[in-house]
Amino acid sequence: MSKSPKKPTLIHTALTLGIFLLIACSFTTVFALPVVLAIFCGWFLMIGLGMYLGYDYHDLEEGAAFGIFEGMPALLILFAVGAMIGSWIVGGIVPGLIHYGLKMIHPQLFLPATLLLCSITALATGTSWGAAGTAGVAMMGVGDGLGINPALTAGAVLSGVYFGDKLSPLSDSVLLASSMSGVEIRSHIKAMLPISLSAFLITTIMFTLVGINTHQNSPPEQVMLITMALEDHFTITPLIFIPPALVMLLLTMRVPAFPAITFGAVLGVPYAVLLQDNNVNMAITSLWNTPLTDSGNLFIDQLLNRGGMFSILPSVAMIIFGLGFGSLLVKVGIVQLLADYLQKYITNESRLTNCTLLTAFLGNLLGSAMYVSLILTPKLLAETSDALKADRRLLSRNTEFGGTLTSGMVPWSDNGTFMAGILGVSTLSYLPYMWLSFTCLIIAIATSWIRTLKGKSTQFLGDSALHHLQSNPLLRKKRGKAD
Repeated sequence: MSKSPKKPTLIHTALTLGIFLLIACSFTTVFALPVVLAIFCGWFLMIGLGMYLGYDYHDLEEGAAFGIFEGMPALLILFAVGAMIGSWIVGGIVPGLIHYGLKMIHPQLFLPATLLLCSITALATGTSWGAAGTAGVAMMGVGDGLGINPALTAGAVLSGVYFGDKLSPLSDSVLLASSMSGVEIRSHIKAMLPISLSAFLITTIMFTLVGINTHQNSPPEQVMLITMALEDHFTITPLIFIPPALVMLLLTMRVPAFPAITFGAVLGVPYAVLLQDNNVNMAITSLWNTPLTDSGNLFIDQLLNRGGMFSILPSVAMIIFGLGFGSLLVKVGIVQLLADYLQKYITNESRLTNCTLLTAFLGNLLGSAMYVSLILTPKLLAETSDALKADRRLLSRNTEFGGTLTSGMVPWSDNGTFMAGILGVSTLSYLPYMWLSFTCLIIAIATSWIRTLKGKSTQFLGDSALHHLQSNPLLRKKRGKAD
């Protein structure tokens, strides 16, 4: 008769996670290695601990595989998003959005315009990285031409891209936070809207006031140069608004995200052929990878040389290893151990919110990746949240706030490294100007604190977890077997 595996102790947990965090930090800060390799090493740390505690290797491997299986719907949608970005760039849709946004800019309103344009781009494409690499890069050049502090411009860019990213149904962070929390994606976004919109309004006012005070009298030559370059390389027409509008309409009509986004990706192909004079082969290839372009214009090259399913493979790898790592933490009992300690402290909504935001931030700070944060936080706090009879949307909302909005604040994280590199401003320089992130976190903490003082329940209306299960056939099948 085989013995039952032992439960991990706090020493086991601290030692194993400490080694993992040491590997993650050293890989990113000392050796400049991808953080995905650190997570890959983390698999073997967890497997080693599991076997030491008495688990069979095949059971651990199966546990990791099942964790990846749970995230498959999000991975499929992520591939569709990559295809859509590629076809929308080659089809002139993303360049058109940037062009029309730039046409509306006035020097005094540059900063709030940057915030708005980056928000729209991220909302339409569902990617903070894509928005920062296209609209963000454009606005950094415009800001330089207007004599505005690059760190301030970067703060407006990041405030915009993270706002749009966390409210877009196309976003991988939204997909992860909602899926891992057991919340249907539309319910997740609705739960974030009140705080997000309030924070956006406050941030817009702040950037507007600062923009008026830093107004320069020089003409916006950079705007003219960029718009002329876009006009030289793309056919700019109001027709570019049709695909984003149709995708948003389909998602609003509750069409499942994967076919809706795939439909949007396919729409970019005829745009590339009919409007941008690309051949059919190049247009279709853009779904997988945009062809390398050397136009002689740095901005146009940065805009074109991105997108396609191939471009998101590193993100897919990060999610796969992150899902497996998180599942191993659950399998060997580390998540349960930490949850038991947290449950003793978390007795109301205010403490639940604070712990969720802190845990998500630590996922970025110590795990060096937003995906680690968004995957582990719900796994760690789901049971505690359920013990309070709190609607899972509170968990998913705060996971998104703590994970997405702080991801660019850590210099050695994937987001911090990418944003500093693409915008040309160090993380610590733009950090004080990430006003939307700070405002949103403050409102979330204050709202929960006030509700707790008034003795209000954490429960929302509706059964969001049930809606999620009903809308996801893979999870519904798993629930049916469990029942």
